[in-house]
Amino acid sequence: MRKIDKELDQYRNLLDSPTEFRDGFGWSTVVGIFFCGLVMMPGSIYLGLMTGGDMTSAATWVTVILFSQVARRAMKPLSKQNLVTLLYATRFMMTGYLLMPGGPIGPLIFRAFLVNSDAVREQGMGNAFPSWWVPSPDSPALIERNLLHSDWMIPIGLVAFIMIISVVKKYTIGYFFYRLTSDIEKLPFPLAPIQAQGAMAMAEEDSGKKKKSFLKRFGKAKSAITGDDNESEDSDENSGKTFSKWRLFSLGAILGIAFGVILVGVPAITGLILEEPVFLIPQPFVDLTNVTEGFLPAAPIGATLDLGILLIGFVIPFWAVIGTAIAIFVTFLINPLLYHFGVLTTWQPGMDTVNTQFSNHVDFWLSFSIGTALGIAVVSIYSVIRAFVTTARERKKQKDGAPEDLWATPEGRGDYPLWMAAVGYVLAATAMIYVAHLLIPQLPLIFLILFSFVYVPLMSYVNARLSGISGQDVEIPFIREGSFILSGAKGIDIWLAPVPTENYGGIAQALRVNELTGVSMWSLVKAEAVAIPVLFGCSILFWAFIWKTNEVPSSFFPTAEIRWELLSKEHTLLYSSTFVPEGQNPEDVDIRDSQFMKAIKPEIIGGSAIGTVVVFALLSVFGLPVLLIYGFIRGIGQLPHYLVLELVGAIIGRYYFQKKFGANNFLRMAPTIVAGYFTGVGLIGMGAIAMNLIKQAVTGAPF
Repeated sequence: MRKIDKELDQYRNLLDSPTEFRDGFGWSTVVGIFFCGLVMMPGSIYLGLMTGGDMTSAATWVTVILFSQVARRAMKPLSKQNLVTLLYATRFMMTGYLLMPGGPIGPLIFRAFLVNSDAVREQGMGNAFPSWWVPSPDSPALIERNLLHSDWMIPIGLVAFIMIISVVKKYTIGYFFYRLTSDIEKLPFPLAPIQAQGAMAMAEEDSGKKKKSFLKRFGKAKSAITGDDNESEDSDENSGKTFSKWRLFSLGAILGIAFGVILVGVPAITGLILEEPVFLIPQPFVDLTNVTEGFLPAAPIGATLDLGILLIGFVIPFWAVIGTAIAIFVTFLINPLLYHFGVLTTWQPGMDTVNTQFSNHVDFWLSFSIGTALGIAVVSIYSVIRAFVTTARERKKQKDGAPEDLWATPEGRGDYPLWMAAVGYVLAATAMIYVAHLLIPQLPLIFLILFSFVYVPLMSYVNARLSGISGQDVEIPFIREGSFILSGAKGIDIWLAPVPTENYGGIAQALRVNELTGVSMWSLVKAEAVAIPVLFGCSILFWAFIWKTNEVPSSFFPTAEIRWELLSKEHTLLYSSTFVPEGQNPEDVDIRDSQFMKAIKPEIIGGSAIGTVVVFALLSVFGLPVLLIYGFIRGIGQLPHYLVLELVGAIIGRYYFQKKFGANNFLRMAPTIVAGYFTGVGLIGMGAIAMNLIKQAVTGAPF
């Protein structure tokens, strides 16, 4: 038997697969979708731009709590399946894209910023962006900050098309590999039970039944549902005390409101009456790079003062946080040494955090991160192949009697034949190839075909198996970038077109989680079918208003101002590899002279890849937590600003709260407190945008 990582083992086998599946889609789901779109989304956008906060968890909790309590008091309580489907729909509505919250339109606002950014102007790329991706820099759509201008029609339509095709692919190829890994190969999916438990935490029925099969896996923990308040309580493993989820949530909400007033409320109010908002806590972080450059050259130093990051440290697996902390400490020490030995040549005294981070990224950390990601890919693919061979041998030994039809469609869960999934994916992939080829005819068609029908299925299967074995995922680094460069295509269009390189392996994990909750898969399909147009419409509405009333990014949104500047530099670095200056012959452009290719250092890539494989081997030999190395990769070369408080939270959670309340019990309590906290901060954010709406309405009034 293969030795199982101890920390992953803590999350295994917490729930048994249900024997009955029900449809959870109903009017509560539809109303909840509109509630999230119209009430929660504007606050999420505002909070994300100002502080970088994420309201996804908070919005889902608020919606489920509100709807469950209203339904119970109306004597029509929602079933567990109704609440789980509602939870899924709200998460779908609130999930952001990259660093832009608020649905699929946020990246369009970033594009508007990018084409006029300093990084693009310095490279002379301003007029090189195609009109199907973003209007030209001199377009009224950008000058007037008008998202509803006709110049945005094609970019918005393309985003809508990609979004719909992605959903089709998710429920075809993603579903295919879910059936393959979960039903046929019967992989354990160790992290699925803990996610399913989180999804059902708010979906406990009003009856007084105890969930004995679930609670036995938490030792002496007990759960009770008390009378009229319908409060779900968890007991302390050590003392037998019970803790109400609602009280924990309320505690987090109070902390969030109190901190949110300082973090968001004061800047929002002062921004309405003053030319510049007043921030009591510097956003997004306190930058100490210039203070420490005398004895720590080329090291970006600073700290983010956000209670939410400390609370997040409670819920992230401990060894992943420790791995990240080690990576940050190594980065902290290595940067000055690299500067001393002449590796970090771009950095100059006086640079702030953003410029220091980017210069180090170009000189060293880009190549190092590619190598470590490549090493993880090698190890992960090897583990998948080894597990596949082992499973095949065991199944061959166990074959006796009448052969079982492993490919038969299961009944009751909402499954459909796998051949339909394969055909559906082929049709969706073909449609995407056709559109991508129309947009970038200079990219050879064979690349699009190989990506769609070889790379995407292969990596999706590898990641589905990896999720089923260890709960992790993997990507082969720079496979897309390398393919574009080797193709010989010129121009920056190839980086912007919807070339299919997605990874749908995570869908297997998501559908396994849904299976454990006893909800029919078609409940999710119907929920997304309703949510997509609502999400798209609300995203356009609120982004158009926010962008029109305030320049994004600006001093009013300091976190976006910092992050988007760094992101624009990284994008421009990548585009430089195939960029052809205006008036120059593409044949005269040598890729090797581009800034991007100068940043790629094969010796660093090779060394870090080999080092990663060696570290994984040592972890395996000595039985150390595998999550340690995944956390290390997560933190290598990153800013320490956001991770200091996360480490503090992880240490406090593990060595104080877990000892006080019991490890498993605290793992269930902490997400409730965190969700309550971000709900409280989000409420302040929604109040801020409401005041902004009132101000704009009064300003535009004729009296």
